[in-house]
Amino acid sequence: MNELDQLYQQVILDHSKRRIGSPLVELTEGLLHGESHQHNPICGDQIRVRVELDDQDHFTSMSWEGDGCSISMASASVLAEMLPELTKEEFLGKRDYFREMMRSKGNFEPDEDVLEDAAAFVGVSKFPARVKCAMLAWVAAEVAMHEAHK
Repeated sequence: MNELDQLYQQVILDHSKRRIGSPLVELTEGLLHGESHQHNPICGDQIRVRVELDDQDHFTSMSWEGDGCSISMASASVLAEMLPELTKEEFLGKRDYFREMMRSKGNFEPDEDVLEDAAAFVGVSKFPARVKCAMLAWVAAEVAMHEAHK
């Protein structure tokens, strides 16, 4: 394993332990909010994500609770750290870029300026059975965002 792979592995392990954004927080009055529960039937990972947006479509927070592997829990933590202050469009752009990386089967050079700590999941893309684990929080956040706009 090269040094970059070791660093990325450490980022995932750190986030799976720290769990930024967990547990769920109470809703803030005056903000748009949405919530989504997602489940990965292949491995049993589960996550509930709650997002809040202001009236200009900026995320103000993401909180979550979940039970699953270190990949899914770390991915939620990374996203919760990254999401506040992003606009809806910025999030969707990062989600698309993250999804492209996850579909690359390891043939992707992530831009850390775009993905921040989420770039650490590039190695996960080599293992198709684990891709859904990494995507779970991102899907939940997107669904929650749409719920906030209903």
